[in-house]
Amino acid sequence: MNYRGVLRVVAMAVAVSMGAVPATAQDMVVHAGKLIDGVSKTPRSNVSILIHDGRITAVQDGFVTPAGADVVDLSHSTVLPGLIDCHVHITGQFDGGNPIAEAVTRTRFDDAVRSTTYARNTLLAGFTSVRDVGADADVVIALKKAIAAGIVEGPRMWVAGPPLGPTGGHNDNANGMDPELSGLTWKDNIVNNPYDARRIVRELHQKGVDLIKIMPSGGVLSIGDDPTRQLMADDEIAEVVRTAHSLGMKVAAHAHGEGAINAAVRLGVDSIEHGTYADEASYKLMKEHGTYLVPTLLIGQAVYDIAKDHPEQLNPSSAKKALETVPRMLKNLHDAYHAGVKIAFGTDESLVPHGKNAGEFALMVKAGMAPMDAIIAATGSAADLIGDTADIGSVRPGRYADLVAVDGDPLTDITQLERVQFVMKGGVVYKSDGRIVPR
Repeated sequence: MNYRGVLRVVAMAVAVSMGAVPATAQDMVVHAGKLIDGVSKTPRSNVSILIHDGRITAVQDGFVTPAGADVVDLSHSTVLPGLIDCHVHITGQFDGGNPIAEAVTRTRFDDAVRSTTYARNTLLAGFTSVRDVGADADVVIALKKAIAAGIVEGPRMWVAGPPLGPTGGHNDNANGMDPELSGLTWKDNIVNNPYDARRIVRELHQKGVDLIKIMPSGGVLSIGDDPTRQLMADDEIAEVVRTAHSLGMKVAAHAHGEGAINAAVRLGVDSIEHGTYADEASYKLMKEHGTYLVPTLLIGQAVYDIAKDHPEQLNPSSAKKALETVPRMLKNLHDAYHAGVKIAFGTDESLVPHGKNAGEFALMVKAGMAPMDAIIAATGSAADLIGDTADIGSVRPGRYADLVAVDGDPLTDITQLERVQFVMKGGVVYKSDGRIVPR
């Protein structure tokens, strides 16, 4: 929003609140019994949120009703900003099938069709914005555009396209396959030198991605690679970061092992995803560089449960890695949080059904985070990591009217956020009184 736009919003808010200007058909007011605004750690009671053309114009004490405004009565509810998940894979979802068979039988057209349902489920769960950090670029960019155009219901999206990493790394789709078998796009994200890194980042930017995801360490669900080892070379990581930042894009780094975490932070990535084996030196580096941790506890719990009860549903070698790696994830968040590392909410949704994202909150609190800090991780801090605090992540004038509400108090029972009763995105109500609003 430019300077004149800000002045117009402020002037309208003042005029409407004083009764000097009648509200138009696009004007709304939300009466919030309790407001958690996504930035302040002190909730407010009995607040009016004024909305014009899908954006918040004012947040006022008391219940005011401008003439002609549509009133949304949430006077007995807790209202929050639309929630933000900074680590999803919205074009895929685990269904208990054989992962090897699905890798060679499910097409990206299947993913595209299914993703429309996954996106809608995510929105209805109260997540009005997401950062997708691993998908076919063409599919996820098309989904993002369809949502923005109002063709598909879903959250606002910031997308990375396919994650970049080395041959044999966590990102390599050829792992475990017959060497004579290949897909047309399997090598598009393989980085084996700085020149690959520079070219691929530029190509993804040209396609329309918003950020870049890299895989400097091995992973858990991939075949044969080691999550504790650094697999991308420093010069490859550095070139990804340099090129992405020169194009105005942030870089998210999947990293489990301490070596890969520390290298990625030193070389300038904006977030560490997972961060399982981080230590005190890692936390110190992250604080020095302002690097976010996205802990992804929900997928950790899910894959651990599958590894114990149904290891046949995982890739070869994955169950063993899960049983070794996942128990460290809660401790990592506990230690990072108490060390003062910046935390942003992320679930790694796909193994857990889309729409169940809020299950992450209870795990964050179990790891030692205060409920308010867990909420801010999914609102103000998540918006900061994404790079759009001017539009999302808080209930403040000028931001999108992205609001959710629950019946109880999530500060005393964080699982209330698993039962969102009201969802508004851009001033449009998608869910009210726990029921989907028909379009």
